[in-house]
Amino acid sequence: MDSTSLVAWLQEILPGVAVQGAPATADPHATILVAREHAHDVLRELRDRPDARFTLLAELTAVDYWPREPRFEIVYILVSIEQRRRVRVKVALHGDDAHLPTVSDLWPGANWLEREVWDMFGVVFDGHGDIRRLLMPEDWEGHPLRKDYPVQIRMQPHVSEPLQVTAEEFRASVEKDRLARK
Repeated sequence: MDSTSLVAWLQEILPGVAVQGAPATADPHATILVAREHAHDVLRELRDRPDARFTLLAELTAVDYWPREPRFEIVYILVSIEQRRRVRVKVALHGDDAHLPTVSDLWPGANWLEREVWDMFGVVFDGHGDIRRLLMPEDWEGHPLRKDYPVQIRMQPHVSEPLQVTAEEFRASVEKDRLARK
């Protein structure tokens, strides 16, 4: 199914949904562009419809096109194992309103991918139950994969002391663990 037929199919099952095909490239996989307000509905249909069955969310990432608007593009790569097809779904977001509904209710594995996109780009996934840092330290300021993120960072490094235990405490801990495993 190419981009044109996929767009026609989606407009037939979801009338009034803003979906368009991406310009043709050498890439054999279909690419569609979806408006933010319809993204969750389109992704749900691609997952649930028997004639689509894109049951695997292979990737969820973002691209920052700063200073262009819309600034961000969220990219979902879906795979239909049954039909051996792949589709790329893109959602454009403006920099001053980088919000998108979560898809972790459709694919539980999206939880970590959405956290990564939030951590690196600052895109907020509305309805996500656990948005917090994943790759950067909790006290990190900003989102390092944004194109306007300062390259020269002058931050004082945070150092933590290693846990110090005595030899007796270490032996007791090992013995306790050994007894617990029996």
